Amino acid sequence: MPIAYLSHPDCLLHDVGAEHPERPARLNAINDQLIRSGMEFVLQQYEAPPVQREHLDRVHDPDYVTGLFAEAPYDGLLRLDSDTFMMPKTLDAALRAAGAVVKAVDLLMAGQARAAFCAVRPPGHHAERHRAMGFCYFNNVAVGAAYALDVHGLDRVAIVDFDVHHGNGTEDIFRDDPRVLFCSSFQHPFYPFTGHETGTDHIINVPLAAGAGGGEFRRQAEARWLPALAAFQPQLLLVSAGFDAHVEDEMGQLRLREEDYAWITGRLKAIADDSAGGRIVSCLEGGYALDALGRSVAAHIDALLGHA
Repeated sequence: MPIAYLSHPDCLLHDVGAEHPERPARLNAINDQLIRSGMEFVLQQYEAPPVQREHLDRVHDPDYVTGLFAEAPYDGLLRLDSDTFMMPKTLDAALRAAGAVVKAVDLLMAGQARAAFCAVRPPGHHAERHRAMGFCYFNNVAVGAAYALDVHGLDRVAIVDFDVHHGNGTEDIFRDDPRVLFCSSFQHPFYPFTGHETGTDHIINVPLAAGAGGGEFRRQAEARWLPALAAFQPQLLLVSAGFDAHVEDEMGQLRLREEDYAWITGRLKAIADDSAGGRIVSCLEGGYALDALGRSVAAHIDALLGHA
């Protein structure tokens, strides 16, 4: 079965200014790298549909969702927090980003793909149940996880988040839901300054000090994530794939490289192969150094193909 690659042109239209790091060029950098590597020919392309409102309401307060729809500007910028803005095309892009994950879950559950990568923006893992923050409006991965549980009837879904920033929104949404095992690594202390004090049987946070590299990341993953994932036996594995922990990315001060992303992807694939029929849905989160982002996504997808 193929690897599904989901995106949509609307995801390029969300543009809140040339100086903002979360910019359309991120998706162009990924596409360019996949073309250069020849990898586009081994991916099955799908257009991301807009997510249905009912799927958003599973993980977000309905009043919050209604407010975003109502406040979406017809022109100019609407400031939601210090670095999160809406422009006229933002809502369309955010609906497609969440819709991509739902579509990917459907493809995998129907046996039409063995894994999927959602090349979408805006990202989602900072979006909490009641608010947008950190460039995020809807929590794309959370929407997909709740959809898999409630519509496809799964009992156990795992989410792994290796962005340089803690996935506070995902933790907020699933804090009291043991059907979801959430494993997150992140630089600490660092925005959004959460996660370092949280620890439950189904939330496994790995704070990393500034300057930590691939060796420390791998040690922590092997000691804390992989045993928990193997014991949990997820029926579906979702990845919040942030690549801003790369050594070339000035957004943070971690020092991961492409081979570290390939390594963790290979380990996650082995777990998915064991308990989930190989089902992995990966969704783009951060990653702002364009060349490093393209190379890292290519390494990640190559590992999903089984080449790690």
